[in-house]
Amino acid sequence: MTRLIREVMSPGTAAVQPMTTVARAARLMRERDIGDVLVTYDCDLFGVLTDRDIVVRAVAEGHDPAVTPVGTVCTRPPVVTLTPDDTTDHAVELMRRYAVRRLPVVEHGGCPVGIVSLGDLATTEDPHSALADISKAVPNH
Repeated sequence: MTRLIREVMSPGTAAVQPMTTVARAARLMRERDIGDVLVTYDCDLFGVLTDRDIVVRAVAEGHDPAVTPVGTVCTRPPVVTLTPDDTTDHAVELMRRYAVRRLPVVEHGGCPVGIVSLGDLATTEDPHSALADISKAVPNH
């Protein structure tokens, strides 16, 4: 059953500015038990920083997370996005086409208002799937 993104997105996403250190962004991810933060500047989406970006683009490259700004290691524009009025079918199509697991949700004008993950879609589109079960499980810390 196709639904609107506004019905399945996680609202109130975590966001940091491009000059925020990678270490601070990582602590925010840990505190909120999330795998990504949006990188914004004056309500504009600058990029997306994932836990994988931290490992592959910062740590593995020898950058010091305490001083490296997220703006230098995040996924930069063009970032694939959705609007709250897009459909879950469209989200699945974009995730397949661009091989991404998360899509920022932006209002008209580009201001981020949420995020949709592969897990969000699994729990709403196919609630009995293995991915939905994994997505609903309590995280292990």
